[in-house]
Amino acid sequence: MTVQELPGAATYRPTPPPAWKPITDPAPLLPDPEPYRVLGTDAVADVDPELLLRLHAELVRGRRYNTQATALTKQGRLAVYPSSTGQEACEIAAALVLEERDWLFPSYRDTLAAVARGLDPVEALTLLRGDRHTGYDPREHRIAPLCTPLATQLPHAVGLAHAARLKGDDVVALAMVGDGGTSEGDFHEALNFAAVWKAPVVFLVQNNGFAISVPLAKQTAAPSLAHKAVGYGMPGRLVDGNDAAAVHQVLSEAVARARRGGGPTLIEAVTYRMEAHTNADDATRYRVDSEVEAWRAHDPVQLLERELTGRGLLDDEGIERAKEAAERMAATLRDRMNADPELAPMDLFTHVYAEQTSQLREQAAALRAELDAEQDHEHSAEESR
Repeated sequence: MTVQELPGAATYRPTPPPAWKPITDPAPLLPDPEPYRVLGTDAVADVDPELLLRLHAELVRGRRYNTQATALTKQGRLAVYPSSTGQEACEIAAALVLEERDWLFPSYRDTLAAVARGLDPVEALTLLRGDRHTGYDPREHRIAPLCTPLATQLPHAVGLAHAARLKGDDVVALAMVGDGGTSEGDFHEALNFAAVWKAPVVFLVQNNGFAISVPLAKQTAAPSLAHKAVGYGMPGRLVDGNDAAAVHQVLSEAVARARRGGGPTLIEAVTYRMEAHTNADDATRYRVDSEVEAWRAHDPVQLLERELTGRGLLDDEGIERAKEAAERMAATLRDRMNADPELAPMDLFTHVYAEQTSQLREQAAALRAELDAEQDHEHSAEESR
């Protein structure tokens, strides 16, 4: 007997449980059709001038940091450097919107965001130099290790944020990822769990046009990456990633929403990777110079400088001061990176296991014997001179 043959079948109306359709109106979750902008619009009048000046100083410093780090790779002082030139507005805004108690989860390209949050510029480059560990203590700075595997930092951010909320800690996690990372399974898992748990997380996608050599159109057919938010049940925001004031505002609103229990937000910042993927990449093989030049006209530093000078908030002297401060930072970074690190060979056996295995103890003893023998040999050679 089927359902329709049961007595009273004419009045039978299946009522799905509430979980069948948890959200009935997707309209509030949809992003704007065009990236949100502040600079050059009436909205800029509501932005604190001091914030605009601070953003400018950090952008100038960030641009110089990128050029200096790129130069260090050519000098052999860095193994690799994924430049964020052209994306500085996203990097700086992400660092400035967070409170000290919050956590930043960067990708491998987000060294500048870590530095803007207060991390020592040399420590931010230590991993890319090939030195041990990450170069800094994540707990001390509330900055997760720079993440080279694509998007694996996103579930980590969700886990930390959810755990903090369960403990009653007023903490927000901001996770950064590139457009290529949105095609990874970790992206799906992170956004799904964050939305279901209403975890206090903000996902910032820096859409710089290419996942190494793969253009965005070859990895998604969505109207925008921000539209993906609707499928998970969270708001999606689309913002001009080269407009530092707009990125700061949109991120600030998302962080505040997360902190008051509103759950996660997915933000797509439309920007452009001005330089190659890394120093090991040849970008001329997959994009033309005219495209790059077109984006240079939308440079984040120039956009903000034009706004500030036009409003009389910044003059030539102020621009020069910002450049001089950036040069001092670059000189210090250059000098410190040109000094060879002092390595301790016995550190090879530190932090491998909480309690060393017998094999590790044996290997450590063998290395210690070799080092002692080498030291004795050098001492004897000195005495014989």
